[in-house]
Amino acid sequence: MKEDKLSPASCDSGCHTPGERKSHHSVEFKNGLSTRLNRIEGQIRGVKGMIERDTYCDDVLNQLAAVQAALNSVGRLLLEGHMKSCIIERIEAGEHEVIDELLITVNKLMK
Repeated sequence: MKEDKLSPASCDSGCHTPGERKSHHSVEFKNGLSTRLNRIEGQIRGVKGMIERDTYCDDVLNQLAAVQAALNSVGRLLLEGHMKSCIIERIEAGEHEVIDELLITVNKLMK
């Protein structure tokens, strides 16, 4: 998959408000993620069709690997934006527990 540069999240109004947590991604960033997710959705439908057509298992597994790589790419982009904006902002606000939250999230992504 082509690796294009999407600008990460922008937290002009703050990523963390007590009681409500939201990201503040640029329209360009969200559109880029949406495009990638639409492509992944199409890949999933393709894999489903391959299974329905009794496609050779190795071919299906290779497509699943491509889907997983695409999902990992989306995850990396979101993680980068999160770390460059929300995490820094919360640390600067004295919310050091965000490091533990980030470590839990990274461990989930690495499974």
